Amino acid sequence: MLNIRSFSLGPLQTNAYLLTGEDASKGIIIDPGMNPGALIRAIQDMEIEAILLTHAHFDHIGGVDEIRKLKNCPVYLHALEGDWLDSPKLNGSLMWPNVSPPISTAPAEYDLDEGQTLELIGHSFRVYHTPGHSPGSVSFLCGNDLFSGDVLFRLGVGRTDLPGGRERDLFDSIKGKLYKMPDDVTVYPGHGPRTRIGFERTNNPYVS
Repeated sequence: MLNIRSFSLGPLQTNAYLLTGEDASKGIIIDPGMNPGALIRAIQDMEIEAILLTHAHFDHIGGVDEIRKLKNCPVYLHALEGDWLDSPKLNGSLMWPNVSPPISTAPAEYDLDEGQTLELIGHSFRVYHTPGHSPGSVSFLCGNDLFSGDVLFRLGVGRTDLPGGRERDLFDSIKGKLYKMPDDVTVYPGHGPRTRIGFERTNNPYVS
């Protein structure tokens, strides 16, 4: 069984997810955001197998450097955003100096790509390339649990007015990939409450 803990981090209340399997001493983290103190306390006595990034915007990567050094764990990110981690300009942290200091960390150890399967904490995570909010956005599916980053929210979608965003790509990602999943797939987004694919397919006002 996949155990999911959510942490709302930083001034943009970004959802970071701590996932564990049968062995509660081993975990993975999806999107360790800014001001990650609560998350770091939760993993104090844990082995972290990997940090998975849905994309490399500053509010999703703020805790990467500290956690990677603390736990000596690899980072996974789509190659289209491979140079974003060490570029405050590309990851957006230069755009909002009142929200974030410039964020820069070493590149990811591993690339993510469409159709890839990651075997971590005793579970399989299928990678879907879901661009639109950003060119390298990905979603992770583990069983009936989907981690959608800033692609799909409860009754909302990710913004497309940031560098590399494209509305048509976003709608293609949602309609062509996420909405084709079963109704009962639970969506864990990058911001806000969780939802389900069937509910969004029926009720989301942005993508029908």
